[in-house]
Amino acid sequence: MGGETVAEVASSRSRGAVPTRGARGDRAAAPTGGARESRAAPPARGARGANGFAPGRERVSEIQRARIVTAITELVREGGVAGITVAHVVERSGVSRRTFYELFSDRDDCLLAAFEQALGRAAAIVLPAYGTAGAWEQRIRAGLAALLGFLDEEPAMGGLLVVDALAAERPVIERRATVVQALIDAVHRGGARPRGGADAKARPGRIVAEGAVGAVLAVIHARLSARDPKPLAGLLNELMGMIVLPYQGPEAAVRELHQPSPRPRRRPAAPATPADPLRELDMRLTYRTVRVLMAIAERPGASSRGVADASGIADQGQMSKLLWRLEHLGLIANTVERQGRGEPNAWSLTPRGEQVQRAIHAQTGR
Repeated sequence: MGGETVAEVASSRSRGAVPTRGARGDRAAAPTGGARESRAAPPARGARGANGFAPGRERVSEIQRARIVTAITELVREGGVAGITVAHVVERSGVSRRTFYELFSDRDDCLLAAFEQALGRAAAIVLPAYGTAGAWEQRIRAGLAALLGFLDEEPAMGGLLVVDALAAERPVIERRATVVQALIDAVHRGGARPRGGADAKARPGRIVAEGAVGAVLAVIHARLSARDPKPLAGLLNELMGMIVLPYQGPEAAVRELHQPSPRPRRRPAAPATPADPLRELDMRLTYRTVRVLMAIAERPGASSRGVADASGIADQGQMSKLLWRLEHLGLIANTVERQGRGEPNAWSLTPRGEQVQRAIHAQTGR
């Protein structure tokens, strides 16, 4: 694969939208049929509109995309790739079918985006550990320990990367294969270097690294596929023994087996409150809704006119309907205790509204 490093492979695709493909049939294709162009990536973080905050449409697009990608990742972990349809993803994410096809060309395009997100999360943890100074086996150990920890803490993403990607369509399988080839190169380049006065011609070929990486992935695959998967961190010493054995011999493998055993990390318990409060809203999350919520969050106590000006909504009737709906959903409240006739409102977020605002911030990074 031309000697690409793991870091180069992990960052070779944009973290924004993934290139889309043509329609594939009834299950996966967009309603309009035919090939669809690539969806534009969300705007660069930090972009601000005239009012000082990110434009509502762009922010909502990021939120909806994050919800869809999270939904398909969860669904894949629960039941595998084969039976998932766009309808399932739409129902789980709480977005409309139209919104889905505004962001992705089909189910497999969405699945590729989920794979890229999982890969990016894993790389952010594994690469810094692997990049630490030290001998080859020390770097491999550090990177493998970080990977096992990630798989324990993020079983849905880990399952997609290691297990479920193999049942996906060709683009995801090819992307996974590219990552595996980079891992093989990392093992081969360091492990096959001659030591001492060893003959360079006698060093193991790349196929040895293929066997070592394949064996490690096979063990992880089997553990993640179990009905009640056990923590993977406890496998570190044994897996390291498998990797170093063909390069450094039995004594080095035994040394790896007797390294201090890392404590298995428990999988995080399910949160007591819903992870995504946006799913519980009995309304569609439109760009106007987000603009109003953000305007009130940034200007607590603002009047209806002030909220309208800050959110860029000129239609007073539309503004009144939005405020009424948000108030009846328990997201905002008029903090004027005794309001006289003609006296302006003073809008602020309720605790539930603050929770939704934080969810929007978490899903957009803003």
